[in-house]
Amino acid sequence: MTFWMFDLPWWGYILVALGLTHITIAAVTIYLHRCQAHRALDLHPIVSHFFRFWLWMTTGMVTKEWAAIHRKHHAHCETVNDPHSPQILGIRKVLREGAELYRKEAANEETLQKYGSGTPDDWMERHVYSRHSGLGIRLMLIIDVLLFGPLGLTIWAVQMAWIPLTAAGIINGLGHYWGYRNFAAADASTNLVPWGIIIGGEELHNNHHAYASSARLSSKWYEFDIGWMYIRLMQMSRLAKVKKIAPKVKFDWAKTRCDLDTLQAVITHRFDVMGKYGVMLKQAYKEEISKIRLAYQQHGHETTVLERLRHWLHLDAKDLEVQDKQALEQALTHSARLQTIYQLKQELAQVWARSTASQEQLLKGLEDWCQRAEKSGIAALEEFSRRLRCYRMA
Repeated sequence: MTFWMFDLPWWGYILVALGLTHITIAAVTIYLHRCQAHRALDLHPIVSHFFRFWLWMTTGMVTKEWAAIHRKHHAHCETVNDPHSPQILGIRKVLREGAELYRKEAANEETLQKYGSGTPDDWMERHVYSRHSGLGIRLMLIIDVLLFGPLGLTIWAVQMAWIPLTAAGIINGLGHYWGYRNFAAADASTNLVPWGIIIGGEELHNNHHAYASSARLSSKWYEFDIGWMYIRLMQMSRLAKVKKIAPKVKFDWAKTRCDLDTLQAVITHRFDVMGKYGVMLKQAYKEEISKIRLAYQQHGHETTVLERLRHWLHLDAKDLEVQDKQALEQALTHSARLQTIYQLKQELAQVWARSTASQEQLLKGLEDWCQRAEKSGIAALEEFSRRLRCYRMA
């Protein structure tokens, strides 16, 4: 005779654990991340409170703490003030101690006051969810054991480890360390895989950092964001209202000169522009770096520095360490073509960085840039310039 409600086959317990943890992932990505931290959508009070209650039961996380820490991450991404940057702290530390880094920052009252505004502050939040954040976890343990017996302990353990492993470790760690990039965002964010299913769409982390306030994390046609699918279903049921999604890149292939519409589109899609610059100039980078390597070998110079050269070329000059900048400048003296490619990349970024310039001045700067790119004698630059002229707003 058993004293628990469900006696399942072994695979049934696995499905239960996966189902319960998936609800938690959905709550984190839809409620904590997209709704609370970035205000990309509004949720019906019933849905919002269900997610809040579920997270209290399965993670013990406080909405204000999570939102504040995440907003600080965006405000200081890849700097010493970033609560969990693998570029600063190291990938091993973020993977192994992600939960500890979260708890440390959650204890920083200055972070909560500065970045935690607008989060729930009702009676339940003040007297239950925040004050007794560990109570829900203990209730979840009792419920799991009553439902599934001794194996409920295993299910509960998986639930407790799921967010520290996926959110604190994989997203905050690998999502800023390994993967592919659609957009040249001003940080190290990456997309882990193009199918955001296991961790609710958060796999598409580079897309998110390019358009942080977008409720949809997928960008390319082949990318899938299961969190967005849930949001759309709730939207159709009037349980959610989407406030903003990332704009789609559009082109007018008949354009031959830049106009104000081009300028606005280029500024709006600047991360896409710079990302495409790297893609279209990739082969030229490769050829010129090979020539520099040969020159270094002929002169007896150490070539190990060239392993970092391609990475330096994709960064803004201001983001380079002094010694790296010097090494880059030395390498560029061996390739006039690569120097041109790098210099024009830096100048293109200045088009939208000149905050005090008028639209007419910015437009002239963009058109001048295109003309110089097309006279560079570098085929990939000429092709990129012609494509740049064709950007348009929706």
